[in-house]
Amino acid sequence: MSDQDTGPRRTDGGTEVRHETFTITRRLDAPPSAVFAAFADDAVRRRWVKLPGSGATYHHEFRVGGGETAQSTFAVLDAAPEHLDYRSRYIDIVPERRIVYVYEATVDEVLRWTSLVTVEMAGDAGSTDLTWTEQVAFLTRTGDGSADLPHLRGATALRLTGLAVAVQPPTSVAPAGGRRFA
Repeated sequence: MSDQDTGPRRTDGGTEVRHETFTITRRLDAPPSAVFAAFADDAVRRRWVKLPGSGATYHHEFRVGGGETAQSTFAVLDAAPEHLDYRSRYIDIVPERRIVYVYEATVDEVLRWTSLVTVEMAGDAGSTDLTWTEQVAFLTRTGDGSADLPHLRGATALRLTGLAVAVQPPTSVAPAGGRRFA
């Protein structure tokens, strides 16, 4: 790699690109305005969008043409640590209705996959029906590649579980006397 090269190495690993699409739907107990804010507001976003590992850094610009970068180091048991990089760019943002973005996932400077994500929100003052559709191109497989899609889909489902928690209003706590305070 020359000093002028930027971004991850592209390798074919002797495999062809594998394309997959998956959709996850969730009903969230929050209005579309709160769900949309959970994507836009960095403080709320950090509660549900996180890279695994340690030393994570994030930079986020929620606007068309903006995006997010994130890096961390991840180690499991005795395995060598992996350096994770995430880069995204927002393509379309319609407040409280739709967010479309592309992202790439890199492990140890090797581009593993890239995706087009469409997040759709529909609802009312009490709830939001969220539809997450991801079109992924796996460029470098893990082993035979059979675990790549289940891994990505599972990680996305966990992230959406975190989103559901992040958009919940704070709950009040009843002290020993039984009186509630908000």
